[in-house]
Parts: sequence; structure tokens; C-alpha cells
Amino acid sequence: MSAVVSAADVRRSRVRLLIVTMLFLVTTVNYADRATLSIAGPALSKELHLDPVAMGWIFSAFGWSYVVAQVPGGWLLDRYGSRLVYAFSIIIWSLFTLMQGWVGFLSAGAAVVVLFALRLLVGIAEAPSFPANARIVAAWFPGNERGTASAFFNSGQYFATVIFAPLMGWIAHAYGWRFVFFVMGALGIVMGFVWLKTIYGPKEHPSINEAEFDYIREGGALVDLDAPKNDLPRARAAEAGSGWDHIRQLLSNRMMLGVYLGQYCINTLTYFFLTWFPVYLVKERGLSILQAGFVATLPALCGFIGGVLGGIISDAILRRTGSLTMARKIPIVGGMLLSMSIIACNYVDGQALVVGFMALAFFGKGIGALGWAVVSDTSPKEAGGVSGGLFNTFGNLSSITTPIVIGYILAASGSFNGALLFVGLNALVAAFAYLVIVGKIERVTLKRSS
Repeated sequence: MSAVVSAADVRRSRVRLLIVTMLFLVTTVNYADRATLSIAGPALSKELHLDPVAMGWIFSAFGWSYVVAQVPGGWLLDRYGSRLVYAFSIIIWSLFTLMQGWVGFLSAGAAVVVLFALRLLVGIAEAPSFPANARIVAAWFPGNERGTASAFFNSGQYFATVIFAPLMGWIAHAYGWRFVFFVMGALGIVMGFVWLKTIYGPKEHPSINEAEFDYIREGGALVDLDAPKNDLPRARAAEAGSGWDHIRQLLSNRMMLGVYLGQYCINTLTYFFLTWFPVYLVKERGLSILQAGFVATLPALCGFIGGVLGGIISDAILRRTGSLTMARKIPIVGGMLLSMSIIACNYVDGQALVVGFMALAFFGKGIGALGWAVVSDTSPKEAGGVSGGLFNTFGNLSSITTPIVIGYILAASGSFNGALLFVGLNALVAAFAYLVIVGKIERVTLKRSS
């Protein structure tokens, strides 16, 4: 029997590995583009004479539109499929990123208004990205590989800092902050065209063989999610027509509400890192912008390692126990408790210790960042995009609140101590949400509206 299985393994293609690699690369560019403002921020704020509260509001601009556009973005994915909607998204957000470099040629007042508007447009354009990631993983991966696949693409948010924080720091130091936006925008446009050449659904991909297709389908992959059918526009329109009912049912599901709260709190750590962390290193710890770019790579690298490890641990628990609930909750709760070590930075002075505790916190955050695996596990087939959009709506409310709250804490206290306590307590609430509110993790079955 083992010889037969081995022979099947040899014959099976590995196209899904290419798919998840592309998701990882696009997510890396996605988060690098979000972080451009944090790297350029110290020099930009000095040139435009912006105080912490003003910077907090500019940092939050992305989040306002990103949150508002989540459910419409999810509807577009359910209506038109992941491949084309995602490609359009990548190219448009990259154009708006590139255009942010031009604000340096405007007067200070006009620059602030235009920069805020461009960040709003980036948020709208990026809205379909993570719901699309979840849909693609659900279509391409069997259940026992979904945690690792989701954790791998999600770890791109940390890898973005490992690769691009030093690069963007060097660009800002050597050529000025404007070129951070020019370079990252151009890179994203190229990535959009690469996406179109490499991403297809399981039924359409030219390189997948029958053995791999059968393997992922029998393992629970939703291989028909974006499959072309003669009646697909009509079918998708019918599903979209009941979208408000889908939303109502998802919002009345206790498990999903616990998942939404957990993701909001988990993302508070993410957006501290994407917005205020380089500023913390420069203003609180006395580093130069170039040093901050390089120092930020160690916590990011630990977050990346933790992110991949969290998915591997989760899928290993699933294979051993058969319990999806245990497989997802153990890494999430344990990781969130570990990430509370960020508070310890308030009680040490040495830069090495500060970076060490930050690294430990983001390692824990990486292990616990399995929310998108949970979305792939739980989303109803007929509303995968809307479900992912709702999840990302709640999760990214913290992209609005985190930079603003920290900006006001800094303005009131002149110190990051309260900010780090705020971030650490959010990790504790995330652990509570999964332990107490979520309950059993299982796929949601929607009731047909009469």
C-alpha cells in the first residue's frame, strides 16, 4: 500500500506550491507598500512640520477606506472571481503608492491633503487582497494543508519588513523619502502583470495534473469556487443578491463574532509595527532612520519564522487529533500570550533588550496569526469573499484606531510607555476571544432565505 501511495505522490504535480508562493510574494509587496509611509514618516513629518496627532491621522487614512471597502471588495470577488479582481487591485494600489512620492513637490498644506487622499485610495484598492488570498487557499488546498498555506502567505507581512525596511531606509537616506514611494509603486505594477501570467483556478491551470486535482478536491478544497460555467454570471448574481442576508447570518454567528474580535486585537500589533514602530526607534530610542530600517528587520524576521511555524504546528495538531478547534486555538492563544512581552520594553533601557523583547512579541504574534486559516476553514462556499471581507473589516478597524490612539497617547504623555501597554493588552483580549467566545471552529452553513 505504501508503494502505491508513494507512486501517486511522485506523479502528483505541485502547482499549489506555486500558487501559495505567488500569494506570499504579493502579500509581501502589499505590506511593503503599506509601510512606505512609516519608513518615510520621520523625514516627511520633519519636512512638512507635522506633529504626532497629525501623523496619526495620516497613518490612519489607509485604514478608513480599507475597512469601508472590505465587504464591497469581497462581493466583487464572489461576483467576478479572484484572478482578475486581484490583478486589478495590485496594479491600482501600486499606481497610488507611486503617486505619493509626488506630494513632496507640493506646498506643505496641499501635500498633507493629497497624501491623505492617496492613502485613502490605496486602502480602497487593497481591499480585495486578503479575502482573495483566503478564497484562493480554500480553492487550492486540502484541509490538512490549509493552516500552513494560510500562515505562509500571511507571513509575507513580516518578510516585507525583513526585505524592504532596510531597502526603503537606505533609499530614504540616500535619495530622499520621495523615492521610497516611486520604487515600491513601480515594483507593485510589475507584480500585477506577473500575477496575471501565473494565477488560475484549479480547473483552468495549464500545469496541474489529474493526481493533484483529485488530491486537493478529495481533501476538501473548493475547486469549483472560481471555475467558469455557462451560467456563472447568473449564478453569481443570484448569490450576490442575497449578500445582505449572508452578512446578517455571519454577524449573528457567535463563532464568527469571536473570530472578528480576535482579529481586531491581533491586527493592533500589526499596525503598531507598520506605523509607529520606526518612529518609536527613532524618537524614543535615538536611532537614525537608516538604523531603524535595519533594526526593524529582527522582530520582522522573528514574526516571519513564527508565522510559518504557527501554520506547521496547527496542521500537525490537526493531523494528530483530528480537531480543527484545537489545531487553530492552541497556536493562536499561546502566540497571543507570548506577544504580551512587548510590554517588557517599558522596563529595559538597552537597545539590544528592547529589540529582543520586540522580536519575542512578534514571534508570538506570528505563531498566533492564523485568522485567515480560520476564515478558509469556516467561510460558507457561496459567500467566501463576503465572509473574508467582513473578517478583514473588523480586523482592520485597528488600522484606524491604533495609529490615532497611539498618536494621542504620545501627545498626552510624551512617551511610548502607554502605547506599548495598549498594544500588549490587545493581545490579551485576542486570547480571551478565542478561548471564551469562539467555541467550536467549523464551516458556517447559511440558511436559504425564503
